[in-house]
Amino acid sequence: MNQDLSIIHLILNASWVVQAVVALLVAISIASWAAIFRKIVALRRVAALNDEFDRDFWSGTSLNELFAAATQNARGTGPMERIFASGMREFQKLRERRVLDTGALLDGARRAMRASYQRELDSIESNLSFLATVGSVSPYIGLFGTVWGIMHAFTGLAALEQVTLASVAPGIAEALVATAIALFAAIPAVVAYNRFAHDIDRVANKLETFIEEFSNILQRNLGAQSASGH
Repeated sequence: MNQDLSIIHLILNASWVVQAVVALLVAISIASWAAIFRKIVALRRVAALNDEFDRDFWSGTSLNELFAAATQNARGTGPMERIFASGMREFQKLRERRVLDTGALLDGARRAMRASYQRELDSIESNLSFLATVGSVSPYIGLFGTVWGIMHAFTGLAALEQVTLASVAPGIAEALVATAIALFAAIPAVVAYNRFAHDIDRVANKLETFIEEFSNILQRNLGAQSASGH
């Protein structure tokens, strides 16, 4: 009896619609797990690169040296370092154009960093919407397979003169397999989405804090230069 009601046996004997639903859910689950592992690796790398640059930034190294290092190693930089490089690049361009207004210099650097921040956040959030879609849609796909399987099972029972639990159980069980696999695909996706959303919020807050701190440093430097000029 256990062999007859094994998951593989039930799927092989299910209707083609249920089999198609199960195949779709398995493919979605595999893609979801692949996205989860990629996101775990990506977020760990982002955190490590941000922490490394944050230590270098506050170690006393000059802004010009940090900017030169960020420009030379553009591919190996993290989001925080790329935001810093965007701000410094715009700041230096405005200085080269002999823009003397302190407010214009700071606004230009801040706008450049904000644009870079948005690009970085879009990149970090990639595939997050896919996990949300998997978590919300998979149960409905599984429910469709279950409803279709139950309809198919009861249609087959209509030809029987005597209906017993033994004759009903296999059809109902094979229909419920679709829901079980749908939950197997949806639950990890929902858990991972919530975890990643929390981690990305922390990264975003850290980047926004850095933008404000760097803007303050630029403002102090401009103030010191204006004071020395006078």
